Amino acid sequence: MSPINKGIQFFVAGVFTLAAITSAAESHKFEMTVEEVTLSIAPGFTSKVWAYDGQVPGPLLRVREGDEVELTLTNNTTLNHTIHWHGFYQTGSWQSDGVPDITQKAVEPGESFTYRFIADKKGSLWYHCHVNVAEHVGTRGMWGAFIVDPLEPTPLEQSVSKDAVLMFSGWNPDVAKVYGEGGHPDESISYFSINGKSFPNTQPLRVKEGDVLRLRLFAATIPVAFHLHGHDVLVTHKDGLPLDTPVAMDVLPMQPGERYDVIVEMNNPGRWIAHDHHEHHTTNNGKMPGGAVMVLEYENIPSDEWYIWAEKDYDPNFYWSESLQSGETGIFRHDNFLGEFEDFRR
Repeated sequence: MSPINKGIQFFVAGVFTLAAITSAAESHKFEMTVEEVTLSIAPGFTSKVWAYDGQVPGPLLRVREGDEVELTLTNNTTLNHTIHWHGFYQTGSWQSDGVPDITQKAVEPGESFTYRFIADKKGSLWYHCHVNVAEHVGTRGMWGAFIVDPLEPTPLEQSVSKDAVLMFSGWNPDVAKVYGEGGHPDESISYFSINGKSFPNTQPLRVKEGDVLRLRLFAATIPVAFHLHGHDVLVTHKDGLPLDTPVAMDVLPMQPGERYDVIVEMNNPGRWIAHDHHEHHTTNNGKMPGGAVMVLEYENIPSDEWYIWAEKDYDPNFYWSESLQSGETGIFRHDNFLGEFEDFRR
């Protein structure tokens, strides 16, 4: 029986009370800044962004279910910001929900704020600014992934041999050079990206035959119709929580803010495109090829000279695969996500 079929048969989520979860809790103390940087997104296209620790996506955060989290945010930019911990229940910690003028005073330039909460929801969660969300999140890159490992993973989760995080977003070139503009309902979003880069500036995801691949898909700022050639994906989790019955899909529709975990058996060697099936999302300002495109590369497949990525400078952690493979908790930064600092702070 394959890992996926076995996982469907025994797919049972652990159920814990908050008291039981926190009995084995660990404590984490993190520090993070917001910086003003210029991000290179596509060939010939850059945008000014507000970036957590100067990078887009922001640092990967990873803890275990029930862990205590303390994070101090320092604002090194010229406008106000916060962090909203999207998907977290914030049980008994509503003051850390990150909504300006409702749960906290926004963090002003040069100031700091400390968030404290318990990771009482498991799965693929995320964080983003909640000040002027339409601009700060929608076109300025203020988002990152937060993974909360379950205390009792399902058999299907235990079968995973490779993990990847894909965060989908869009960009408006008309306001890219000026902070404080954009975020209007009728503006033109004409560049589309995965983890802050548009094809061909994205990266391949390299696998080997026999891998059980988990893709953690985040529709950070745009609707997505995720499609992987050569394989079906098994949808196992929605917004961090396990589905009672996983379902196989060819095209997975996602709305902004949604997250899905999908499992794919690596049983069809080759080079396979994975892309957003909103057709204009595979362009750079209307020009193909571009946009929200990844290529799944099996090992031992020769690289033809005409292959668009034949000479690609490979980044094995572009999808946070190496960080997740470590099994460690903490905060993970990646230099290849850094923008160009406007005041040369590093």
